[in-house]
Amino acid sequence: MKKRVAIIAANGGLFDAYKVFNIATAAAATEAEVAIFFTFEGLNLIHKEAYQQLPLPEGKEQIQQGFAQANVPSIPELVGMAQEMGVKFIACQMTMDVMGLTKEHFVDGIDVGGAVTFLDFAKDADITLTF
Repeated sequence: MKKRVAIIAANGGLFDAYKVFNIATAAAATEAEVAIFFTFEGLNLIHKEAYQQLPLPEGKEQIQQGFAQANVPSIPELVGMAQEMGVKFIACQMTMDVMGLTKEHFVDGIDVGGAVTFLDFAKDADITLTF
């Protein structure tokens, strides 16, 4: 039986995005079934505009250059990789409603659901992480 990895993405900075997508793609590479629930600021990680300009922590601007020099994929590239590897993206319906967002604001291929949708996946997860 495949391992299941359930990830909650609740923060919207660049470091948060790398944590979420590095773990998700690594887990998917091991044949695990992976789902990410994007809620509150975490929705920025899959927002068509926001995910291209995620904020760095103050004083860490020089790290952006390090990412480029180390050939680390951009967040849009990691999003695409995760989707190609079968990682399921679930955008939080309640947060979208509160923020006035629709499915069209996000990258293609996402599901929209509430906490129950994520919990249905997470209840059988071998690993659950929150970033």
